[in-house]
Order: sequence, then C-alpha cells, then structure tokens
Amino acid sequence: MPFDRWTTGRLVLRRPAPQDADALFAIYSHPEVMRYWSRRPLATRDEAVTMIEGMVTGLADGTWQSWAVTLHGDDTPIGVCSLFHIVAGCRRAEIGYILARERWGGGYMTEALHSVIAHAFGPLGLRRLEADADPRNAGSLRLLTRLGFVREGTLRARWEIEGEISDTAFYGLLEGDWQAARTGDGSATSGR
Repeated sequence: MPFDRWTTGRLVLRRPAPQDADALFAIYSHPEVMRYWSRRPLATRDEAVTMIEGMVTGLADGTWQSWAVTLHGDDTPIGVCSLFHIVAGCRRAEIGYILARERWGGGYMTEALHSVIAHAFGPLGLRRLEADADPRNAGSLRLLTRLGFVREGTLRARWEIEGEISDTAFYGLLEGDWQAARTGDGSATSGR
C-alpha cells in the first residue's frame, strides 16, 4: 500500500521522478554525505537516473518504497527516505535515509521518518523495521535512537567500500514499541 505524496509541518514527501536526477546526484555524490554508506558515492548523473528507475521498479514489485523529501514551496529534493527489502510474509523491512549536507542538523530527517514509520506500521502493516548504520556515524545513530530504534548488535567487517572495511551497527524497531512510545504508556510488545 504505497502512498504517493503527503505533507508534514515543513516537508513534502513524494515519489521520486526523473526530473530529480540532478538533485539526487548532488546528494549521493557528496563525499561527506556518503562517508558512511555501504556504497561509493555516485560518479555520474546517469547513476542517479538508474537509481530512480530502480525505485520505480521496486515500487512495482513491492520490494522498495522511496520518497523524495522536499521543503514546502520548493519541489527540489533535499533527501530521500526508503523502505526496502520489504518482506510482506514476515511483516518487516529495512529503512534508509539520506539528507543533503547543507540540511544536516535541522530536524528534517526526524520529521520525515516519523511519517515513514507511521506508514510502515499503519497502512503497510509491518511489525518490524531494521536499520544498518556505520558505528562511526554518530549523527545517524542519534537519529535512530531518537526514533525509538534499539541497537541489537554489531556485524563486524560487514562492508568493504573502495578498500575500506567497516562494521555495521544493527538497529531494530518493533511496531508495539513504536505504538507504546506514541501513546506514552511505556509498555512494549514483541510484535508476534
């Protein structure tokens, strides 16, 4: 059950489109933004076009949902939020996000991800979300914790990107924990 577009206090989340290639290339090619990603920065605009095409294919086959994050009144993407590796039978998915460097620290991704998580645990009917973060990425770890994700372990030497080996801090969020935090009752469920 994908949604195509909605707004938060300051943001519009919408489907990525071919005209986003320049903005997404600028984000995904920035060395500091991509520093802790599990892939190298994009080298060409054509890679951004291919990435957008992959998002459309993932939506069609039900394995990937992505949204360009824009500011009210400006349709240029400042980031992307995604649910991917969606396994409907197990009611789980991975969550991913990226934000343009000049927008870091403004709370934009927290705002966007609240809506994506509500969609995942609401209309999409998921029970569990997972996140894979580089343990050196302090900003991303703070964001996940602020959203209620729990660190579940470390996968050592999981990635090798351009000769650099890195670990993964693995985080999980259960629908019952998300709902309990939102209602303020402090109880949590296993989601089973």
